[in-house]
Amino acid sequence: QVQLVESGGGLVQPGESLRLSCAASGIRFSRNVLGWYRQIPGEQRELVASITSGGGTNYADFVKGRFTISRDDRDRAKNMAYLQMDSLKLEDTARYYCFFKDGSYSAVSPDVWGQGTQVTVTG
Repeated sequence: QVQLVESGGGLVQPGESLRLSCAASGIRFSRNVLGWYRQIPGEQRELVASITSGGGTNYADFVKGRFTISRDDRDRAKNMAYLQMDSLKLEDTARYYCFFKDGSYSAVSPDVWGQGTQVTVTG
């Protein structure tokens, strides 16, 4: 069973940067997707970025050019995903959830969610 543990997040000012990390254990198959959704209270979760086991990336329009997703699969016991968030804006404030989708390159309907980490951008 895949488990995700997130770290990073915090309180920053507009224009600053943060990096989120997601440690995934229990990944058994080579075709999968890691990434992040985010959620503001009272709204639906929205996809932020994803990266496949083949290295393909996908970004929401509202983060293109500012966020960069990457992954490190060298340790098969603990795959890592990272979300580098630069030029943060007030509207990036949300709870960010790491996700994992198995057997597919689609980020729709993830199989596993992390616990979430809060990102707050305040002036």
